[in-house]
Amino acid sequence: MIELPKLPFDFAALEPVIDAKTVEIHYTKHHQGYVNKLNELISGTPFEGKSLEAIVRTSEWPVFNNAAQIRNHTFYRNMLMSPRENAQPRWALYDAIVAKRGTFENFQETMTASAVGNFWSWWTWLVKNPDHTLDIINTSNAWCPLTMDKQPLLTID
Repeated sequence: MIELPKLPFDFAALEPVIDAKTVEIHYTKHHQGYVNKLNELISGTPFEGKSLEAIVRTSEWPVFNNAAQIRNHTFYRNMLMSPRENAQPRWALYDAIVAKRGTFENFQETMTASAVGNFWSWWTWLVKNPDHTLDIINTSNAWCPLTMDKQPLLTID
């Protein structure tokens, strides 16, 4: 049975950027909905008892959609922090971003433009490729870097 991962902060921790009610609704209704539906879909199947990552890597629609949405939303929520915290990445990642984009501000502009260009249920990701280079990619619906052999570092939902 897949469980809804614990939210790593209080509902109000992201204010004023994201209000507490929005966080609460997306966590307790939207994210929980994917968990409930996935458990319903995998009950009595070979996926029951497997890890979420194994389900994402080996399943097909609609099992894949629910499993990957759980993983994507968990990754997204686990990287969020209070606007009062330091938002700069750790030095190794910062240096890699600057090496790729010239400045951190150029990276922010490129990442933001990529995300703004998405429509509806899309994700924008900063990923590390198997050759250790960085890229900004977009995925739609539940598709995620895990399905492309890329390591997610940052995402915008």
